[in-house]
Amino acid sequence: MHERLLPASPNWYCSRCCDVNSSGLLGVGAKNLLYLIDVSASTCRVVGVLVGHKGLVSGVSFCQDATQTHLCATSSGDGVVLFWDTNTQTLIREDAHHQNPISALHWSPLDKNLVVSGDEKGIVVCHWYNTGDTASFFPEPRSIICLTCSPHTWSTVAVGYKDGMIVLIDVSKKGEVTHRLRGHDDDIQSLAWSPLTGKDAFYCRAEPSDCSGELGASNGVSAGEEKACYLASGSKDQTVRIWSTATGKGVSTLKLPYLKRRGSAVDPTLKERLWLNVHWPKGQPTQLVSTCFSGELLMWDLTKTGKQKWTLFGSSSEGQNHSRIVFNTASVTLRDGSELLLSTSLDREVKCWNLASLNCCWTLPTLGGFVYSLAFSPVGTGYLALGVGDNMIRVWNTLSTQNHYDTRCFWQGIKSKVTSLAWHPKREGTLSFGTDDGKVGIYDVFSNKPPQISSSYHKKTVYSLAWGPSLPPVSFGSAEGKPSYSLYSCAGEGIILQHDPYKLGGDASDINDLIRETNNIKHKLSPHTDLSWKPDGKVVAIGNEDGCIDVYQAPTLKLLCSIQQHHKIINVLRWHPEHNAPPDLHGLLASGSSNAIVYVHDLHSVIENPPESPLVMTEPYRRLCGHTSKITGMSWSPHHGGKLVTVSYDGTAQVWDVQQEAAVSNYRGHVGYLLCVEWSPVDPDVIWTGGKDFTVQEWRVSKQEFTKPPKGKKMMDLKEKAKQKKKTKKPTPEVNSEAVADAASIGQEPSDEDEEQVEVISASSPVPPTASLASQRKPSTVMKCKADSNLQKKKKARSLLPISTALDHRPKEELLQDCLTLAAVAHGSVSPAGCVPGQGEHIHLGLFSDRTALHRLFDAEEESHVKAGHFESVVYLRLWSGDLEGALELAAERGELNDHLLSVAPMGGFKVWHSIVERYVKQLCLQEQYLKAASHLLSINKLYEAVDLLRSHKLYREAIALVKARLPVEDPVLKELYTCWASMLEKDGHFSAAAKCYIAAGASFDAAKVIARKNDISSLRTAAALASVSGEDTLAQSLALRCAKDLASMRDWIAAQDVLASQESLLVHRLHLSITELLYAALTETGFVPESGVIGHAWASPASEKHILERVQDIWFEQFGVSKGSRRDLEELLQELKGVESPTRVTANLPLSQVRLNPSTASSR
Repeated sequence: MHERLLPASPNWYCSRCCDVNSSGLLGVGAKNLLYLIDVSASTCRVVGVLVGHKGLVSGVSFCQDATQTHLCATSSGDGVVLFWDTNTQTLIREDAHHQNPISALHWSPLDKNLVVSGDEKGIVVCHWYNTGDTASFFPEPRSIICLTCSPHTWSTVAVGYKDGMIVLIDVSKKGEVTHRLRGHDDDIQSLAWSPLTGKDAFYCRAEPSDCSGELGASNGVSAGEEKACYLASGSKDQTVRIWSTATGKGVSTLKLPYLKRRGSAVDPTLKERLWLNVHWPKGQPTQLVSTCFSGELLMWDLTKTGKQKWTLFGSSSEGQNHSRIVFNTASVTLRDGSELLLSTSLDREVKCWNLASLNCCWTLPTLGGFVYSLAFSPVGTGYLALGVGDNMIRVWNTLSTQNHYDTRCFWQGIKSKVTSLAWHPKREGTLSFGTDDGKVGIYDVFSNKPPQISSSYHKKTVYSLAWGPSLPPVSFGSAEGKPSYSLYSCAGEGIILQHDPYKLGGDASDINDLIRETNNIKHKLSPHTDLSWKPDGKVVAIGNEDGCIDVYQAPTLKLLCSIQQHHKIINVLRWHPEHNAPPDLHGLLASGSSNAIVYVHDLHSVIENPPESPLVMTEPYRRLCGHTSKITGMSWSPHHGGKLVTVSYDGTAQVWDVQQEAAVSNYRGHVGYLLCVEWSPVDPDVIWTGGKDFTVQEWRVSKQEFTKPPKGKKMMDLKEKAKQKKKTKKPTPEVNSEAVADAASIGQEPSDEDEEQVEVISASSPVPPTASLASQRKPSTVMKCKADSNLQKKKKARSLLPISTALDHRPKEELLQDCLTLAAVAHGSVSPAGCVPGQGEHIHLGLFSDRTALHRLFDAEEESHVKAGHFESVVYLRLWSGDLEGALELAAERGELNDHLLSVAPMGGFKVWHSIVERYVKQLCLQEQYLKAASHLLSINKLYEAVDLLRSHKLYREAIALVKARLPVEDPVLKELYTCWASMLEKDGHFSAAAKCYIAAGASFDAAKVIARKNDISSLRTAAALASVSGEDTLAQSLALRCAKDLASMRDWIAAQDVLASQESLLVHRLHLSITELLYAALTETGFVPESGVIGHAWASPASEKHILERVQDIWFEQFGVSKGSRRDLEELLQELKGVESPTRVTANLPLSQVRLNPSTASSR
């Protein structure tokens, strides 16, 4: 059906998303489709597209048996395996035994009936093609990334896991594990078997023991009895390892080299994004192909042991290699014996390599997004520009004889979906583009310069670009006699901007200003949706959102006529070309909108003889009916007068003979709706189309089987879906029925339509982001319809005037009679008997009559709300009618006062407001909103009442903050609050917080006492310090002594002395404690008490043979300053020592600490 085709980009991050059979048929998984490509050494051709999966294709594998090479199996994220006949391009069978997304698939090269698949949860399933039977295994609870069937033993399958484990299983023994190959540190991304067996398959040396395997205990086959088979594995840890399945050990490790490209900087994240694919060519068992960091392909020579083990593909000339990482490789041997390698990459290219010369034979570009726009250059013959949703522009030389897919990519400065394109009519290589984010720019496609970007951005997506004659104010500066062109852009917000291509940094002008000035228009203009300049530049046609088409005369933009035939948004306008066309066709304008009819208008007479006042045209010149959905693009034939091609959301392209109103040919090669079309400028039989299936297709008019678009299942399905949605939704007002129908026509496309596969895709998953409405043709309508659908999902707000609303939804005849009745009343003519607006049968007319009638309507509506229990609506009605006090009183009685009613209460006077605040405070207290209630009390200057309110509900923190902010410091309320709060905190066990309250209240004694209640060392020390600072010396001494005793019992002598040293009056206790420490040190030396956990002074260690009393005297004099010349008299000190309370008499039940205290006291005395 098609001639040439640019397919969708192969899916990323899959271990086997492409495969090739012995006949040279390449299968590539892209999105949920399988593309079949016939490959040879010189070129390739897409021969078919298989549609069947609902999820992204994750695996492709052909049967390798010579009798079944036409059979292919595919897997996807929906957990389904499909079997295809590629000769007839039909589905044979579907197996849905996986419950999780399938991540790996392979058709056994030995058994023509065995297909093995693995999913993300570790389940392996064997599918038998001939019988339809399946068998499931669960060898390891790990996530599977890749698997491959052995070409030497039909039952052996190698499985690679996400954590670096490789497992060999025997599917004939219920998935029994025969080997576990350990050595990789990261994901296993690819596995490949050696095409030969035997130990001499290639020269290798055994690796160290770090690559070990685990032999299955139940295998029953010794290593010596099994043939030596070799397995290559590629991992994210940047190594390729080769394993011997006979020993289960690694025999060689190949570490990827880092190849820095000329003129490029080092990317620090390059190694993290690695995908390492390995491929063992069938005809070259001693050589192994692997991918590298930046899209390079390496050929490893396994017989070499030096550093130069590898050879780089495409090294003979620049630009042969991929520019991004490579995901999949597959090889095929042609009939002449040459072997080709095919590779797919992140750079969206499929390349073919000659394995003998390692040079690139050809490159097939692929597309990673919707094809939004196509444009043939009017100067460079055969150059086709593609605007694609993968943030790139492609320029395709369609007339190249050496390379049928000679394409250049432009991405600099774009950074968004390319939604529109337009070539300059005279300047070669100048291409303008518009993007999804409102950007407008100009590229010189024959240079390497970045694009020029207009400083004036649109607020929404740019959907139309056109080059035309300059208009004021841009035309004021143009040279006389020199043709001047401006760039016009139309975007989703409904405005058209004129850009000066020589001054893109300046502000663009809105042509609406010129239209209003010339035509003296005061009202708001309808949002514009498309524009098209007549080839001679005399007039411009502008399509609008309301379906109207306005034709203006340049350069003043005087309105010539308004075409009012469409009733929905205008999507596309095209003037008939004037080259090689008879004069009577020069005035034909074709238009397409969101309804399915194409109109052609003859404006020849209007243009040649401009009317004084604008004409209104309601009948078209020709009406082209056949499409079943909205029109998205069209193109006139530059070769035959009156031939037009249109594309539609119905997924087809239709060729028309406009003069005869006849359908000529219908093309149905795309999957999904179409967005753009261009007629070939060199071949009158060739047309190019692009759409949402990520493809651009070239096809011939004469070779199509069908004449008209299908009127069958697809359209019926859409209508059925629309009916079902209408049943589930509430009926909408009559005035919005057209918009709702339009929304249904836009949003009811098949559910399998996915959005662009953007590059921010996660490395761990091949799933691209889901579809969004941004891909639709006109965003203003799309966003409006989307908003309408969201409003319908939400609960509709209750009407304040339900009676009036209900009566305005009566039958059409009654509504028309209301208009006559209201007009009769308004103009004083004879009105129907008993007609009183706002009363009886005409109660709803009170809204359209005088104020007295409105009040009658309000009374009826209020009575209705009271019966329904909607008192809030009653309050608003009273408020609007001026009965403020009544509204406030009703709300207060119902307990439904709110901040809004309180804000309008001052309108009733100070007393009303004061009373409402007090009642609102009571309501808030009942609702337990105490802070809000206290705040409102402050508004009426009731500060103490607000404090009491907070205190009564134990909000002491807020009450104290309020008092400190608003009252004097000496106010007794503050101390009372602190004391009450401290008592509550002390009761709850929050002693530290209670102490802070006591301190703030001036009760430091109580603060120290409450801290000491914790009775631990830190609390006692803090309490003693607090009492000392506060001047409570007696309490400080008592607490310090308690703390020191606890520390002494823990044998922390240093800390105990420090605590006592803080109190000068406790010197006698320090002396006493020093003797205790000396005695304990002596007992420790004799081994009587344990030494562990002791924190003592250096002077306590037994450093001499002195008597204990002599040591005590020396320490007292040297460490504690006791001497005859000291301030204290020795006699007074002796009295204090004698005053120390003597410990209890020593008995057998006395604790050891008390026993130690007894002799220390005696010694001190």
